[in-house]
Amino acid sequence: MLGEALAQAHATGERWYEAELYRLKGELLHEPNGQDASRTAELCLQRSRRIARRQGAKSLELRAAMSLAGLWQGQGRHEEAYGLLAPIGTSFGEGFQTVDLQRARDLLQRLEPVLTNGLVL
Repeated sequence: MLGEALAQAHATGERWYEAELYRLKGELLHEPNGQDASRTAELCLQRSRRIARRQGAKSLELRAAMSLAGLWQGQGRHEEAYGLLAPIGTSFGEGFQTVDLQRARDLLQRLEPVLTNGLVL
């Protein structure tokens, strides 16, 4: 269904939720399906983040960053995950009680203990 939705977005030019569609595709591919699927998931999540940033969709960018940071966390890439998520999470001036910002804060707190002066323990 996501493939069809993406094809429709490209065919019609209606790309309001294109970033979210790529994020969802990346999330589905992120399931333990092997290294190739993991790499494809990462590419989808990076694309989602770029699209959201280009569109100025901060909430969708945050979601994509959280998904990508979660993937990297699972791969032991804690420093990269933290470095990606921290600036985006702190760029919001309001909405601190939203589910997405709470989840981002929780993920950052889980990543912090494994980092010391930029080194992964």
